[in-house]
Amino acid sequence: MSILAVEVEPLALDVSCTDDSLCVVLADGREIAAPLIWFPRLQNATSAERKHWRLIGGGVGIHWEDVDEDISVESLLRLR
Repeated sequence: MSILAVEVEPLALDVSCTDDSLCVVLADGREIAAPLIWFPRLQNATSAERKHWRLIGGGVGIHWEDVDEDISVESLLRLR
């Protein structure tokens, strides 16, 4: 029996930050958490600046205008 592998581009749906981590919810149901220390601009940002994000490329990445930070979902998945 053969299995057809379908590659689906991971897309972000929601983003949140705690004092210690960046959390991203993906369209396929996965949730990614990464230490905020890996992202110095976000780590040094205020809580209000961290909350001011928008999805770019239909969810391929996340942009924080206030701190000039862009993070791709693909890069988050590679960091794990």
